[in-house]
Amino acid sequence: MNIKSIDKLQEILKIKFKNRDLLLNAITHKSFDNERNYEKLEFLGDRVLGLVLSLKLIELYSDQKVGILDKKLASLVNRNKCLEVGKILKLDEFILTGNLNKKTTKIENKIISDSCESIIGAIYLDKGYDFTKKFILNLWNDFLKVSNVTIVDPKTKLQELSLKQSKKLPIYKVVSNTGPKHKPNFKVGVKIENTKFIFAYGSSKKHAQQRAAKMLLKSLNQI
Repeated sequence: MNIKSIDKLQEILKIKFKNRDLLLNAITHKSFDNERNYEKLEFLGDRVLGLVLSLKLIELYSDQKVGILDKKLASLVNRNKCLEVGKILKLDEFILTGNLNKKTTKIENKIISDSCESIIGAIYLDKGYDFTKKFILNLWNDFLKVSNVTIVDPKTKLQELSLKQSKKLPIYKVVSNTGPKHKPNFKVGVKIENTKFIFAYGSSKKHAQQRAAKMLLKSLNQI
């Protein structure tokens, strides 16, 4: 990559690196250079991204439980979101891969996503935490704004509670299935460790399970 290309990328990032080699490594795939590539920077960037967004989520949603915050974080740091940010930064125009000699080169989505995280790692090493925090929040600001409260269904919530308390999944059992085929009525029971079975009815097994889970959570003062 020539100096002009590095300069153009810095303009897009709105950052002037003290150590340009960090930026070069951040856009170098191992197929291009097996020794000097973005793998370690990606590893670092992933952790920095998670830290910055975790703290921001706690600030924005201080009244939410950890389970909801965890789901919000997962939606903000997953591969698709990093890919989206990577495309905003036009990283696919700069990433170095081993197939650059081909006339038409399409950079894989995973590589763009990984490179997005490696860019964050490079910025952290070159500029420090505070600068990197501002960079991340500027790019993720719109995603954070539309990060509405996640509604966790009772069955999922009960599963999270059970795993947290005993590292075991809830136990469900179908007690009966009555009524005609076009209008069935399921009776389902559910329990977790140190509780009795709680029973509920529903027009499907899934519906009955959700109702039973909700009733059990209520009995445990979890909703």
